[in-house]
Amino acid sequence: MPALLNIEAVSKRFGAFAALQDIHLHIGQREFVALLGPSGCGKTTLLRTIAGFSHPDSGRLSIDGQDIGRLPPYRRPLNTVFQNYALFPHMTVLENVAYGPRRQGASRREAGQRANEALTLVGLEDLGERYPREMSGGQQQRVALARAIVNRPKLLLLDEPLSALDLKLRKRMQLELKHLQEKLGIAFVFVTHDQEEAMTMADRIVVMNAGRIEQVGSTTEVYSTPATRFVAEFIGEANLIDYRLDPEGRVRLDAQALALTLPAPAAPAGIAVLRPEHLRLLDEGDDGAACRLHARVKDIVSVGSHTLLHVETDEGAQLMARTPGLPSRHLGVGSRVTLGFEPVHLHLIGAPR
Repeated sequence: MPALLNIEAVSKRFGAFAALQDIHLHIGQREFVALLGPSGCGKTTLLRTIAGFSHPDSGRLSIDGQDIGRLPPYRRPLNTVFQNYALFPHMTVLENVAYGPRRQGASRREAGQRANEALTLVGLEDLGERYPREMSGGQQQRVALARAIVNRPKLLLLDEPLSALDLKLRKRMQLELKHLQEKLGIAFVFVTHDQEEAMTMADRIVVMNAGRIEQVGSTTEVYSTPATRFVAEFIGEANLIDYRLDPEGRVRLDAQALALTLPAPAAPAGIAVLRPEHLRLLDEGDDGAACRLHARVKDIVSVGSHTLLHVETDEGAQLMARTPGLPSRHLGVGSRVTLGFEPVHLHLIGAPR
């Protein structure tokens, strides 16, 4: 995929605080990329730097090969949708959306036509004469999107635009945003702290922490093969078990009394990642798992679609197992259980040097 946006060695400090540290990132044409991480990780600073509202201390940003580092925001071939939609309250929906083309010199008729086309794309073609105060939060969000895409930018930046919506509407808008991006055929960069939101929409996820990029990859890559301990803990739920290589070259899981023959890891010690859904509750006599653990149930959390068991193994390790549906009525806190998993589901992360 040809690169649209190139970010090379970008750093930004606010006094003694390093907001961005040597960021390298390439975003392709028609790609949906999510910047994901906890508060203060640098994702919004990176978005504002791309938009031109913040200037890096070092590094280079370019779109289609053009250096945009010195261009003001209004001259960059992109647009931004913010958390608060910043609609003009005294203008109708149509006037709000037509404002951009009018600023660029389009006639009133042309601006109105382009605004109607943008409103049709977001499903608001019949609401152009309303005022923002007469619309729901979800509808206002669509107006903000229409206003952002009316000039057909090469890149659309979105700063947590769904955060003010209720859960059900937010989930629906996630799918609508993804479909809109595919229909427009332009690149989206979406900032969020919600991992499920990122995994629902993005082609690639950029996981950030403390001003650095921890990992860039697809949903499958960041979930199944996290590059660092931070990614393993931040993306979904994970059992993290210390491992080391024994003299025979086998992977030994500390506190589990298990030695496994696995492909040689890159480092002789580190952590093994085992997702809770890969740790199965075994019935008595069930020998359908290569690795078995004996444990006692410490807590049971049921959310309807699945049950999360918190257990302590006989060796003292605290683990989680996810089972589908509701818990068995024979299972309770203090119950003895046997758990099993397959070595193929272990992902090894070497200790940082």
